[in-house]
Amino acid sequence: MNRTSLNRRAIVPAAAVASLALVLSACGGNNNGGSGGGLSGTITIDGSSTVGPMSAAASELFNEENPDVKITVGESGTGGGFEKFCNGETDLNDASRPIKADEEAPICEENGVQYQEMVVANDALTVIVPKANDWATCMTVEQLNTIWDPKADGKVTNWNQVDPSYPDVPLELFGPGTDSGTFDYFTDVINGEEGASRADYQPSEDDNVIVEGTAGSKGGLGYLGYTYYEQNSDKVNAVQIDGGGGCVSPSAEAVQDGTYTPLARPLFIYPSVGSMSDNEAFADFVQFYVDNDAAIAEAALYIPLSDEQKATLDSEFADLQSAAGL
Repeated sequence: MNRTSLNRRAIVPAAAVASLALVLSACGGNNNGGSGGGLSGTITIDGSSTVGPMSAAASELFNEENPDVKITVGESGTGGGFEKFCNGETDLNDASRPIKADEEAPICEENGVQYQEMVVANDALTVIVPKANDWATCMTVEQLNTIWDPKADGKVTNWNQVDPSYPDVPLELFGPGTDSGTFDYFTDVINGEEGASRADYQPSEDDNVIVEGTAGSKGGLGYLGYTYYEQNSDKVNAVQIDGGGGCVSPSAEAVQDGTYTPLARPLFIYPSVGSMSDNEAFADFVQFYVDNDAAIAEAALYIPLSDEQKATLDSEFADLQSAAGL
């Protein structure tokens, strides 16, 4: 693989990539924009650790047809990624939330970085507990707010404070850091304000740390993207969420039919218009990503786009090509 800074969190299981290769082969081969495998150059991707594994899968498959294209996939978080992207340091930013119109977008504009927002998959943000937890099988938004609200900092420290039916077990909390789009989304829908969260939890930009920390604590509770739960379902349980309509487990079906609320969300990539214009390898890579989006999402354990979302993605890609003069 021709990547020098791929974080280990973005590595997709080899079996999944092999399965995807077979799918694409059965569909007539990998569509790489007609390059014929003769491309070379470099592509730099950074951003969300939630979206990173999908971009890594796309990169691995693209490299099978284009081994001379060097692709790096980093994971500095959605916010950290936008900082690099808007400074012109990367070709594409992975994001688990939209770009911030009042903070990040003006920096991109100031630096002349044009981009196209594109939804490439869906996610069921997942609340996890250790396998030994047999009481928190379903939680309401209000209970999650009781735990994660800033006012709970240092005060709500035991499961029986969340619900009197829960046992006397100390809470130990794990979650993404403040540069994470997952942190932004979760705090917004659970606490009513983006970035509003108790501070006395163990933050990490590495989702594996969240999994291992939660799994190793009797009173552990964490939250992360659905992909990481699926990859670690032998270590942790997913909590059903009651958003007002009853208990619903995170799943592709529940996201697509709208019943997994409020923790269902879209996942984004932000390709640079300038990189599309100047870098033939990057233009072909983005086309490959769009053309094979459903197969990539499924192989990398993501929730695929609906038919309506895929039509929108195709339209957004056409707009990107037009803006790049292609």
